[in-house]
Amino acid sequence: MNTENIIVAHASELEKATFYKKTYLHVALAILAFIVVESILIRVVPIEWIAAMVSMKYAWLFILGLFWLGSMFSEKMSFNPSRQQQYFGLGLYVILQAIIFLPMIVIAVAITNSAELITQAAIITLFMFSGLTAVVFFTRTDFSFLRTALIVGGFISLGLIVAGAIFGFNLGLWFSVGMVILASGSILYQTHQIKNQYGTQQYVGAALQLFSSVMLLFWYVLRILMSRRN
Repeated sequence: MNTENIIVAHASELEKATFYKKTYLHVALAILAFIVVESILIRVVPIEWIAAMVSMKYAWLFILGLFWLGSMFSEKMSFNPSRQQQYFGLGLYVILQAIIFLPMIVIAVAITNSAELITQAAIITLFMFSGLTAVVFFTRTDFSFLRTALIVGGFISLGLIVAGAIFGFNLGLWFSVGMVILASGSILYQTHQIKNQYGTQQYVGAALQLFSSVMLLFWYVLRILMSRRN
């Protein structure tokens, strides 16, 4: 078995196909693991704790801070030369996503007394992700130009989220729409990077990057659907 870390753009067709298969399989497994962990958290975490996560603004800021730090650590681990460390990073990131999503999932279920909104958001996210991925793979567009916009947009959105948490104002529907656009741009950029910049042995790290963008997209699609029911 060839374990040489060849840049995907320079790899053979078979090596490319194997890399893409492993990457998207790991994305699917990460999503499945997220569903399992989220289901467990909903059953074992007291509802009072979940309510406290969002009702106490400094508690939510603390959780966001831990999520940010944990995400950076997970990403670093997912590109570690050790395969064991790579899986540790991906697994940790799945758990972090499940924790940060917990209050929103509980609220979404409470709105309709079912998983209707979650299912709708998941379907929309899947179709958007598939369409954006197809755009990258079936066109020759260079999406590397999105990097600067994504960095600037990320810092602006983070600042607004922190300000909203501190001062208690609702960021509103248009912010969620903007974040859907940002997440879509991130998927385009990350998919382009995977095609052209990643090595054939970096499929775990590639999967984490895509999983991160998919979950960001899912978060704000769900927020938009929830706002329509309020």
